[in-house]
Amino acid sequence: MLGMNKKDTALMIVVAILALGAPILLNPFPTESAMAQFNAGYPDLMQRFAIFGIFAIGFNILFGLTGYLSFGHAAFLGVGSYSVVWMYKLLDYNVIWGLPLAVVTAGAFALLIGYVSLRRSGIYFSILTLAFAQMSFNLAYSVLTPITNGETGLQVYTKDPQVLLGANEANSPHFFGLVMNSSSKIAMGGWEFTFNNGYYFCAVILMVMFYLAIRIFRSPFGMMLRAIKSNNTRMTYTGLNPRPYALAAFVISGMYAGLAGGLMAAMDPLAGAERMQWTASGEVVLMTILGGTGTLIGPVLGAGFIKYFENIFSKINDNILHGWFSFLPDGLEDFVVFIIHPFIGKGWHLTLGILFMLVVIFLPGGLVEGGQRLKKLVTSKKDDSNNTAKTEPAE
Repeated sequence: MLGMNKKDTALMIVVAILALGAPILLNPFPTESAMAQFNAGYPDLMQRFAIFGIFAIGFNILFGLTGYLSFGHAAFLGVGSYSVVWMYKLLDYNVIWGLPLAVVTAGAFALLIGYVSLRRSGIYFSILTLAFAQMSFNLAYSVLTPITNGETGLQVYTKDPQVLLGANEANSPHFFGLVMNSSSKIAMGGWEFTFNNGYYFCAVILMVMFYLAIRIFRSPFGMMLRAIKSNNTRMTYTGLNPRPYALAAFVISGMYAGLAGGLMAAMDPLAGAERMQWTASGEVVLMTILGGTGTLIGPVLGAGFIKYFENIFSKINDNILHGWFSFLPDGLEDFVVFIIHPFIGKGWHLTLGILFMLVVIFLPGGLVEGGQRLKKLVTSKKDDSNNTAKTEPAE
């Protein structure tokens, strides 16, 4: 189907089910339940799942296929955000005008950085990309203030031209204001599900980008990228120049990041220099490694894993913990809350670090490896039961 084999088609169907059914799948507990804190089916978080999934898919095309580890991909995320906000300021709130510009601008910026950085490999390439990203952050934060608005961030004001908005705002294209933020809510028993237009806009783009990633992975171009990762020196000795292929992968990866940055500005019409910090680049590295480097669905799972725990554990506080453990005697309740306190709220990074360590230690191949092990365990048990049934003597 659509040039994919059965395995890839199955992956595409899984991603489609997860993306389209997220408002239901991410609300497993009733609204009034004490466990409702673990629900994640609200628009802002679901949009982040989709956006960072796109970011991680693009990064995996570079890191997973070629083995080039970039610590500067947040620069393209920031460029995409600035591009869309400038479209808001100059034309109107219709994000459709801004997303193509975000992709093209991020791609051109990636071409420039990649052309210089890919002259080195290994840790030297990683340091070069980190240096470029930090230079971009500093430029956006201070030097290019007339363009980026510095530490305040670039945002839309009433005095901006917005030439397509016209005098009568109500009758003009206003995709962000009237459509992206619109939601429908359905109550079923103790559950409440929110279906947000902005989320589904991002989810459809995620599915398209995932499909493009599949085609890249299975194409001759993808095989060349795997050859670069496998043995770059041997590829050079055969007479092939690996640099154009690596540069193409870098640019495509940067365009994915620019698209993700543009969607972030579509979700929130504000672009700040903090989106270009090295921590954002490190986050997408963690997403890819946690999900499974070089796999198709791994980066999507890794992005969802990190964003879920970041939001869930950061909003849990001592009052919620006391509510959970109120059945315990007072002294024991206070002790349990005291033990858990460092891992929630502002200490959610500690919890995420422990989870990351557990995944890396016990699942070196990421969450995808965990799924493969589980599938193998289930199939082996089924085979054992079938073999046992066949060997039992008939009465």
